[in-house]
Amino acid sequence: MANRKNIIAIVYDFDGTLSPLPMQEYTVFPEIGISAETFWQEVEKENRKNKGEAIITYMMLMLKKARESSVPITKEKLSKLAAKITYYKGVETFFERITKFAENESKKQVKIRHYVLSSGLKEILQNVSIKKHFHNIFASEYAYDHYGAAQYPKVVVTDTVKTQYLFRINKGKESLLDSINEYMPDDNRPIPFSNIIYIGDGLTDVPCMTVTVKNGGYAIAVYKPHSTKGLSVCKKLFNAERVNFVAPADYSKNGKLEKYLQVTLQTIIQGIRLEDTRHQMMRDIL
Repeated sequence: MANRKNIIAIVYDFDGTLSPLPMQEYTVFPEIGISAETFWQEVEKENRKNKGEAIITYMMLMLKKARESSVPITKEKLSKLAAKITYYKGVETFFERITKFAENESKKQVKIRHYVLSSGLKEILQNVSIKKHFHNIFASEYAYDHYGAAQYPKVVVTDTVKTQYLFRINKGKESLLDSINEYMPDDNRPIPFSNIIYIGDGLTDVPCMTVTVKNGGYAIAVYKPHSTKGLSVCKKLFNAERVNFVAPADYSKNGKLEKYLQVTLQTIIQGIRLEDTRHQMMRDIL
């Protein structure tokens, strides 16, 4: 394929999408001895009281709880706690299978990039066992003092802020130091939205799903297997045309999710071939 836009980006939410529970429930909460249910209720109460941003509230409250328990949150501790995270069935072998499928379908002319886009903590995500499969990880971060202890939120990735990172992928400006506000013609964008697939598990993913689909990309909603509530949410997303497919969060070989993603990849690869043929025709006649 001569068309240079041969990169397909698959962007995953993390909590509830690749892993059944929020990452804090596997890592920080047990360390500081707090109940997940109590903590999230307190976050909601505090957020309503201050009319603040939920992600900032949870990050600050978690720091407060850690200090009260005399268990400071440090980069080193978060790195080690990442090993406690568990995944949905099939996740750990999923990325290699999907990458190989795309390579075979395109005769190695298409490249897959896997991304994580999460409101969770980057310090944890950079040390999870599946980290090696990701081209980049976008997530919230703390600022640390010279002792390595977390002080305050440095980067906050909310539901709507997440969409910024889709445009960073689209424009090839993945560093926060790169401005994405300047106009860039579609032809100059290395990964068009038609080459982007977003996979998420619920209402917090709606902004990303909507932006991706409305710009010509694809979205898949996943739900916890056997969860009636999760399935109901995903059905609403499908009926509202915010996603193209709905599937249980089972990443096993030949499962529904894998099959839906394979069909989507085949569609994108055919689109790339079509554009490649168009470009070849234009070279021939001009």
